[in-house]
Amino acid sequence: MVGIGRPVIHHASLPVSDLTKSTLLYDNALSAIGYSRVYTTDRYSGYGIVANEDKLLLISSETVQAVSTGFHLALSAPSQEAVDLFHKNALAFGALDNGKPGLREHYGPFYYAAFIIDLDGHHIEALS
Repeated sequence: MVGIGRPVIHHASLPVSDLTKSTLLYDNALSAIGYSRVYTTDRYSGYGIVANEDKLLLISSETVQAVSTGFHLALSAPSQEAVDLFHKNALAFGALDNGKPGLREHYGPFYYAAFIIDLDGHHIEALS
């Protein structure tokens, strides 16, 4: 077995029913927390921090079923202001509010987060 150092999740993939609309939402929401679209094809939009290294992949799919409401994807943000902007931008492009930006002291004294539901029902969180 080859050691790989500190384990990390390489990427996550989300199926989306309308790649164009979802790409617009994620372009705007994720740019607020430091991500950009690192590539696009007719079937995929990939987001990351380094060119050609996606951490979140949107996959166009004719049949989309969001995972259960117990699952959500949490993304780190560089600041509380970035969390605020993530939430604002996501709502402006069709996401639903699932928790306004603010401290979540029940998770920790400095846990600042916002929650959205994207166009296909995926639960996404930004936190600093």
